Amino acid sequence: MKLLEERIKKDGQVLEGDVLKINSFLNHQVDPKLMMEIGQEFARLFKDSDITKVLTCEASGIAPSIMTAYTLNVPMVFARKKKPSTLNDAVYLADVFSYTKKVNNKICVEKKFLSSTDKVLILDDFVAHGEAVKGMVSIAQQAGAEIVGVGAVVAKDFQGGSDWIKKQGLRFEALANIASFEGGEVHFVGEE
Repeated sequence: MKLLEERIKKDGQVLEGDVLKINSFLNHQVDPKLMMEIGQEFARLFKDSDITKVLTCEASGIAPSIMTAYTLNVPMVFARKKKPSTLNDAVYLADVFSYTKKVNNKICVEKKFLSSTDKVLILDDFVAHGEAVKGMVSIAQQAGAEIVGVGAVVAKDFQGGSDWIKKQGLRFEALANIASFEGGEVHFVGEE
């Protein structure tokens, strides 16, 4: 998605440890117009998949996922990183390691929001090592839901998560595919 790549080049900052900081439009401050365009693009890519739910992980996956769900006219469900006291034990759980924050999170989704009749599109803000996606895949599988595909706003192809998703036999669509951060700059797949 050209507009997204332009924003990453303009506003993104490569940090030590192969981290891309894009908090001016996705991870802290949210650009709603760009999120709507992202949602419309995911909806276009997966339009023939009969999606019944969009599943993401809090917090940065929520904005693009809600716009996708809105465009598809289906509910969006997000996995919580901490089980609130208001939730009973009827939850699906998965362990997720955050390479950015260097912590383990136990994500959860209340069982009443995912079932074996659902066709789920999993969306994430970033796919690097794929840990959040692995957790969401586990949750969808626990529910017996059909995973119609996985989408990422940004995929750091050089970190293995994209390959893991494809090896699971899942359709994978990323709107911006990063090949490397060579020289402290963002280089997209296919870029000359």
